Amino acid sequence: MPSAFEDPATLAALVEPDRVHRDLYLSESLFALERERLFARAWLYVGHASQVPSPGDYVTVDLVGRPAILVRHLDGTLRVLMNRCAHKGAMLVTGRAGNTGKAFRCPYHSWSYRTDGTLLAVPDRAGYDGTRMRDCETGKGLHAVASAERRGFVFARLAGDGPAFDDYFGPALEALDAMADRSPEGELEVAGEPLRNLIACNWKVYLENVNDTLHANVTHESAALAAAAVWGAQPPGTPQPMALEQLLPFGSGNDFMAKMGGRVFANGHSFLGTNQSIHSAYAAVPEYEAAMVQAYGAERARRILAWAPQNAILYPSIAIKAAPQTLRVIRPLAADRTLIEAWAFRPKGAPAVLTERTLLYNRMVFSPMSMVAHDDVHVFETIQRGLRAAGNPWVSLHREFKAAELGCADYATSGVDEVLMRNQFRAWVALMTEGARA
Repeated sequence: MPSAFEDPATLAALVEPDRVHRDLYLSESLFALERERLFARAWLYVGHASQVPSPGDYVTVDLVGRPAILVRHLDGTLRVLMNRCAHKGAMLVTGRAGNTGKAFRCPYHSWSYRTDGTLLAVPDRAGYDGTRMRDCETGKGLHAVASAERRGFVFARLAGDGPAFDDYFGPALEALDAMADRSPEGELEVAGEPLRNLIACNWKVYLENVNDTLHANVTHESAALAAAAVWGAQPPGTPQPMALEQLLPFGSGNDFMAKMGGRVFANGHSFLGTNQSIHSAYAAVPEYEAAMVQAYGAERARRILAWAPQNAILYPSIAIKAAPQTLRVIRPLAADRTLIEAWAFRPKGAPAVLTERTLLYNRMVFSPMSMVAHDDVHVFETIQRGLRAAGNPWVSLHREFKAAELGCADYATSGVDEVLMRNQFRAWVALMTEGARA
């Protein structure tokens, strides 16, 4: 049955310059269209090169309902393949990670494929002589999708057509460089498995919140007050324990949040905290700073360490914190169900205390059992339910709206301007309607 949202004009009408319709969060048929159009044409985060260091290493990932494999080919290159045997459709591998050796072997009929996806061997191949098998999709092997790597971060575009990687992300790619540059060796590696949080809300509810600074003093008031009570009236300059160093800034006032600064780019990408953030005042680590100066020189090392934005969004799939070095992956599962993965990264050549800081931040702020995330999850899930209430069908994004932002591909603003959210929905319309015409 055709969706009521198939028409581009109907889709565009759901997003006004300063508000959006609740159907964007509630409609299952609209979510199905997002999978077909938006998520197929956008560049989605797959994984990190350090997860597959050796030939034959692979990790599996769900790309909005499409099972995929990130694998290190025998020549050292990275490939993203659909996890579907070209014969009958069985998934080739079902574990999260492993090493397949020189080939993938299907557990159903033993068809095998090289790690670049090409067909290697077919049992009883004489039975296919004189048939069309070799000339159709089955004979071509595993389906490989367009992929690109930047500083170890691997992305894929599911659709055969769509924007090129560099064109799609543009200057927002600086966020990935900022992560990798914090390593004296210029390289990162994942620090273990991510924390995973399954939330009963639409993916856009979560992604908006990444840029919502004004909720912190309300939603996380209890965490900030608890940290302040533990710290007490310590003399100025007293070194703070790492946990308090990370939690106390959640109580920063709205004036601090406004002065953070923000910047939006084409295609929904954004930087929040271009001037300052709650991560800006972490204690110095002298041996780390010395290693950075040795690697980059004093001036460049200073610039790298000074840039600690609150969040950088590479729309629609990841939110990045350069300091601490964490990356959240947004993996939509249904209109009302989203999986969040919080990954920690270890900067090569840096003292272990930096990784300790990252892992602690993830546990305290992004873990399903953390004293911060449980506040957010409660609100996200009540939003999902509350939007079904009778009456007002619109979600407000009016704060600091200005006509000058419309059509602007690079726009700087305050840290409390909801243009960082409006920008996501303008990208949503573009990808959804371009997908309709593709």
